[in-house]
Order: sequence, then C-alpha cells, then structure tokens
Amino acid sequence: MNLDDLISEYADIEGRLSDSAVHADQALARRLGKRYAELRPIVETYRELGTTEDDLATARELAGEDETFAAEATELEKRREDLEERLRHLLIPRDPSDDKDVILEIKAGEGGEESALFAGDLLRMYLRYAERVGWKTEVIDAHLSDLGGYKDVTVAVKAKASQEEGVWTRLKYEGGVHRVQRVPATESQGRIHTSAVGVLVTPEAEEVDVQVDPNDLRIDVYRSSGPGGQSVNTTDSAVRITHVPSGVVVSCQNEKSQLQNKEQALRILRSRLLAMAQEEAEAAASAERKSQVRTVDRSERVRTYNYPENRISDHRVGYKAYNLDQVLDGDLHNVTQSLVDADMERRLAEAQQSS
Repeated sequence: MNLDDLISEYADIEGRLSDSAVHADQALARRLGKRYAELRPIVETYRELGTTEDDLATARELAGEDETFAAEATELEKRREDLEERLRHLLIPRDPSDDKDVILEIKAGEGGEESALFAGDLLRMYLRYAERVGWKTEVIDAHLSDLGGYKDVTVAVKAKASQEEGVWTRLKYEGGVHRVQRVPATESQGRIHTSAVGVLVTPEAEEVDVQVDPNDLRIDVYRSSGPGGQSVNTTDSAVRITHVPSGVVVSCQNEKSQLQNKEQALRILRSRLLAMAQEEAEAAASAERKSQVRTVDRSERVRTYNYPENRISDHRVGYKAYNLDQVLDGDLHNVTQSLVDADMERRLAEAQQSS
C-alpha cells in the first residue's frame, strides 16, 4: 500500500472505532485498535512533514526581507530532512506478526539437571521482563525436574489491549540455543560447566489464522507425571495431540481436566503450524529476505550467559554487556533493542536496494 492508501485506511479505522457497535465485538475492536496504533505514527509524521514544508516555504519567502527568517528556514530544512527520514523508517514493511502475542517454550538440553535449572532461570527472566513491560503471562504447561528446574515449560505472553507494540515485536528474536557457563549447584569441585537450553518462540495463532481439521489429529490421553516420573493425577487428564500431516506433536498436562489440557494443546499446535507456514512462505519468497537475527535453525547458538564474568553475549549482532545479574532479573530491554536495531538496518538496506 502507498502512503495515500495508509492515510485513507487510518481515517476509515478512526471512523469505525467511534462506532459503539464495533466494540461489541472485542476481538474486532482489539484488531482495529492495534492497526490504528500502528498507522498513527505514520499519519502524524506525514502531517507534521506537510506543516513543516508549508512553514519552510513561508520562511524562504520572507528571508529576503528579514534575516531572522533565513535562520528559521535553515532550522526548518533540517527538521524536514529528519521527518522524511523518520517517515522512510515507518514505511518499511513490517513483520506481519508484529502485533501478535506469543507462545514461548523453554526446553532443557545438554547438561542434564544443570540445564533444567538454567531453564528455570530463563523462565524467571522472561516472566520478570514481561512484568516490567506490562505484559500478561500464563504458564500453559510445565514438566519439573528432580531438583526443581524445568525439563520444559510453555508460557503464553500477551500484550495489553492498550499497548501499541505486540509481544512478537520483541520476543521473536529469543528463539535458538541459549548457552550458560557457570559452576553448577551439583558441582562439588567448583569447576565451570557449559550447558544449553533451547528456546522456541511462535506467534500465537487465532483460529482464523490456522484452520486445523479434526480428522488430521491423533489424540492420546494419559496420566500426568511429576519429577522422577511419579503420577500426580489419578485420572487420564494429560493430553498428547499429533498433527498427522506435519508430524507436529504437542502435549499438555498442567490443567486438571482433560478438556482444558486439550484446549491448551490445540493452542500451542495452532501457533506452531502458523510459524511453520510463515517460515515456508518466507523461504519460498527469497532466502535473502530472512532476518539475520531470526534464525530458522533452532540449533544455532544465539546467546551465552557467563556467570563468572557477569557477562551476556548475543552472537548474532555482537552485543556484549557485563550486567548479567540485572538481565536475569528481567532487565532485557537493551539486549532485545540491539536485535530490533539490527533487523531495522537490514530492512532499510533491502528497501534501498529495491528502490
């Protein structure tokens, strides 16, 4: 869409949002509100640019009579250039999932119990970060390890309706292998060990995004289990769903009822299928369009957490800082911002090449 189309769409949404009937459908109102918030900075910048250009023309006309207007014209020229640059940034095509909430999965990997303990540390980091940003979190499924860590845990992270930025905008860069270097609680000789945890982030799909044919599903039920494999439920409430065409398998045992676990498992399944479809479409369009910070290879090491040096390093963009303790307490903004900035630079470069 060109700029005129975006301005027209903005005016149309503005009118629809003033209609009380629209707000009777909360999902529609939320969708329109997010799109309105997305378009607002574009429209406001465009309008400010128009005002600045009018003021600049007036200042230039009067500069021959009064030197103070010449100085004002110079300032207005700089202001116009800044606004044009900002508008170029705002018009760069967005990730279509940027306004979505996410399903975040953390899985222990190499390192046994130490990996499971670090998975718990990452869970705490993301929950604290979400709290700082004002997002809502919901643990959908979790499997504890013997020492209180997590073999795997799945969390839904949602933005508030009033927030302009979707969760995917920030957390989409977290997918990959997170490596930790520290002395494990189980290490008696004080030696530093390296272990790894896998993080998978997918945009949460609504039913309108992904249609799942019930005939494509194989659903198994079993008893929930806790650390060490002991049963924690006397009924077959845990659910495992296999999407036969894709081979995707999802299980959920956190809820007490089989129906609730089935709904949560379907929620995760839809998000995984949406992510698969998006990655396939992106790969088919052009391999070079993939973000250097959004890897499809989930085995790629993306970040290292070095406890002895209190250092965090993101290997994709060369980010390094010595405030690991603060990051693990939820101060993740600078880390995610470095990835957002790198992605923006890539998009700008692609836009310039295509223009």
